[in-house]
Amino acid sequence: MADEDDDQEQDETPEPPQRLFTLTEAERTRQELEPFLVEAMDSRKKLSGLENEFSAVSARIMMMGGVIVPYEKLAAVRMQHQQLAETLKSALNRILETGCLIKDLDVGLLDFPAVINKVDVYLCWKLGEDRIRFYHRQDEGFASRKPLDPRDLGPGDTIQ
Repeated sequence: MADEDDDQEQDETPEPPQRLFTLTEAERTRQELEPFLVEAMDSRKKLSGLENEFSAVSARIMMMGGVIVPYEKLAAVRMQHQQLAETLKSALNRILETGCLIKDLDVGLLDFPAVINKVDVYLCWKLGEDRIRFYHRQDEGFASRKPLDPRDLGPGDTIQ
């Protein structure tokens, strides 16, 4: 019973308030986080490849009735999988501890909570963009991005 009471108390603990970024803070943080984002994306891609490899080996074992099991190869793949999973976890934690939100790890999409004209928004950045140039309301997504500067209409445009 005491354990149940402890669980209920933990569930009622309010989440810490969301960190809000200025554009300057978000840009500085983005620059610091970009290598961690690339590392996380790379680790995730490699993990997916290893999982496919596990599946293929498993299928071969089942087709052969389990007679020939490549133990050494499986042990090496498992070790590599564990290392990549730890690298991914570490990189994701490093990003999230800043208050930045990972919106899409496949394309490298990060959002930074902010307030513009008394409206809660996300300063939005995608890997490959030279800087944070867009935002969207927190109830909208990537498709609703608006330029921070009206003269800054596209990723290739330069501010005049």
